[in-house]
Amino acid sequence: MKEFELKYGCNPNQKPSKIFMADGSDLPIEILCGRPGYINFLDAFNSWQLVKELKEATGLPAVTSFKHVSPTCAAVGTILPEKLKKACFVDDIEGLDDSPLACAYARARGADRMCSFGDWVALSDVCDVTTAKLIQREVSDGIIAPGYEPEALEILKSKRKGAYNIVKIDPDYVPAPIEHKQVFGITFEQGRNNFEINRELLSNIVTANKDMPETAVRDLIIALITLKYTQSNSVCFAVDGQAIGVGAGQQSRVHCTRLAGSKADTWFLRQHDKVLALPFKDDIKRPDRDNVIDGYINRNEEDVCADGNWQKYFTTQPAHLTDEEIRAYLDTIDGVALGSDAFFPFSDNIERAKKSGVKYIAEPGGSIRDDIVIECCDKYGMAMAFTGMRLFHH
Repeated sequence: MKEFELKYGCNPNQKPSKIFMADGSDLPIEILCGRPGYINFLDAFNSWQLVKELKEATGLPAVTSFKHVSPTCAAVGTILPEKLKKACFVDDIEGLDDSPLACAYARARGADRMCSFGDWVALSDVCDVTTAKLIQREVSDGIIAPGYEPEALEILKSKRKGAYNIVKIDPDYVPAPIEHKQVFGITFEQGRNNFEINRELLSNIVTANKDMPETAVRDLIIALITLKYTQSNSVCFAVDGQAIGVGAGQQSRVHCTRLAGSKADTWFLRQHDKVLALPFKDDIKRPDRDNVIDGYINRNEEDVCADGNWQKYFTTQPAHLTDEEIRAYLDTIDGVALGSDAFFPFSDNIERAKKSGVKYIAEPGGSIRDDIVIECCDKYGMAMAFTGMRLFHH
């Protein structure tokens, strides 16, 4: 296939629209179902790069959930603890532990379920049946993978009344080393960001605490690769083989840290006993449960426990999750990794990170206030590596 005509560009008024190879060669994809759009393909090609690189860096199957050209989460295929299975709504899946790819998907889709609503999924490996069954019951726009088991493909084709977007990509495709884009009719040219993120990138530990266990190294690599494909400015919290909070596209770095930290806190609190025990009515659908759980934890648009509200969602009136309970629970969290796509200019980022259990940090360094940031890390016994590598993505 030389080119593929799209319905429209980013918005319905932006026509004509298509994808093609500038050198006239065949596209490195097959469209197996549906008709992906412009933003779908932006998500697909960015997300594929992320999972391909994660797989190469860790040796484990990797999955990411993308929305609006940034990942809501990325994860590798490690078995989920029982509480996390319940928090991710996958505790009913037989054989989940036998599929590392399905475990990676459960983690990636379950980290920020509100932001993942209507997502684009990327798989590093051939989609198996267990993974397809998990994807089948979530609201999603499409998927990209290097292949699909026959039964898995049929399961996915049943989504959205047969219109689910399914893309197969050639895993051996290597893009040209120089890339171009146009803005306002002006062409930009740059070398592709082919920088390899690996263990050696974390060797320059600048804090008094030099201890960085292999699990922390893995999580920092996941955070940094996630940031490489996240709209800047960006900060990523990671733990246990997955990103748990991504703060993207904020002009202030501390706002990135606050946003990512609040998402990480919500991920942790979804595993709180009071949240897991919420007495939902049987007819409350999964997306609605996500909204109610977020409201219960963060008390956003409505008090879901109040009279007149709880009756819509629960069989009995639940007790509130108090500020004291939230702080006590989060204070038990430790060992979280934090990556930043550029240096921290102030220590306020470290202070916020500490509230979400951060112990390990990777950032480029190079700020005139590096000494203040290091001092703050030392105050909390954190280990921080200066990577020397900025990871802006626009």
